[in-house]
Amino acid sequence: MVLTRSFVRAKRPCTDGFRWFVRQFGEGGNYQELLDTMVAAGRVGDACWLLEQFGPTGEVRVVDAIDAEAIVFAGTLEVRSNVDVEGKVHVGGDLRVGGGVRAGGELIVGGDLRAEGGVRAEGRAWVGGDLRVGWGVEALADLHCVGEARIGWDLRCSGRVRLDGNASIGADLHSEGDVRCRKGLQAGGDITVAANLRAGQGIAAGGSIRGAMHLEAGWGIKAGGLICAEAAIRAGESLQAGEGIRAGAGYGVFAGLDVQVESWESSARVSAPVKPDSLMSGWWAGPAAC
Repeated sequence: MVLTRSFVRAKRPCTDGFRWFVRQFGEGGNYQELLDTMVAAGRVGDACWLLEQFGPTGEVRVVDAIDAEAIVFAGTLEVRSNVDVEGKVHVGGDLRVGGGVRAGGELIVGGDLRAEGGVRAEGRAWVGGDLRVGWGVEALADLHCVGEARIGWDLRCSGRVRLDGNASIGADLHSEGDVRCRKGLQAGGDITVAANLRAGQGIAAGGSIRGAMHLEAGWGIKAGGLICAEAAIRAGESLQAGEGIRAGAGYGVFAGLDVQVESWESSARVSAPVKPDSLMSGWWAGPAAC
């Protein structure tokens, strides 16, 4: 794909960036070669802007490993071992890695991100497709996955988490910001959120589910340990906890919000060792059967 001077000018680039482009490339050049040259010259922001304007390509590049200051690639990158980048990683297509990924800045992948090892982003992480990680994921800023998320170990985020598809986490989920999942959220260990936790469908954890603010699910909520929040607990269907259900002081526990009252006994059951003091709706079923 060739980008001409007129194509670039039509996107209204900044004056400094366009002048540099004309000095360096004249009438234009190959899209990916332009990106590589910009990154090599330290103009990573300009390269990312160009990729955002002209979008991904079908090019596939296969390499053994990546150890660089920054990466901006318009197509799909296949890396046999590890990706270790001091700054930003911006890939227009898929990023497929046989080892782990570390980005010292933002990690932006327009398609799927698949890594056999772990993923660490020291800036914002955004995945436009599915996120498939064999080990754990650590994001030091916000994390947004547009597709399905499947993580073998922990998911730890210092910002907000947004998951647009179903999410399955093998161990713990820990977030310092809001967690919003449009579909179902499942973790093999604990789910701990220092703000609001909301899922469009169900929430399930092998351990406890703890929220520092509201806890809400469109379907049911199930935990092997505690279900507790500093504010309200709301479930469209049932609530089940192996150790107890506790809302914040002055807040209520609500089950069956999306179920007719006549169906509460079958579809809005509330089960825990002790009945919650603040149970406002739902059918109290007592402790879950072993």
